[in-house]
Amino acid sequence: MIAQDIIIRPLVSEKSVSTIKTKKYGFVVHVDADKTQIKNAIETIFGVKVAKVTTLNYQGKMKRQGKHEGRQAAWKKAYIQLTKESKPIEFFESLQ
Repeated sequence: MIAQDIIIRPLVSEKSVSTIKTKKYGFVVHVDADKTQIKNAIETIFGVKVAKVTTLNYQGKMKRQGKHEGRQAAWKKAYIQLTKESKPIEFFESLQ
């Protein structure tokens, strides 16, 4: 997988926006990506140094429409902690 396939989109929620001041950012990532791949992708795309990666897996919710049942897709969330000497990610600066 290349770096652009691993990082799907930034996670913009109330919790993730409040942690920007401490250089902690949230992303929705590919389900099969591990922490090392996520770290390398963030460093490649944004040109920053990553100190810590925390991941959370979510199962898709069951949905019904009439008598038909289905399941939404599972997804993975990653929180990235940058090092103290690293520059902040420019994309998130406008959200503060």
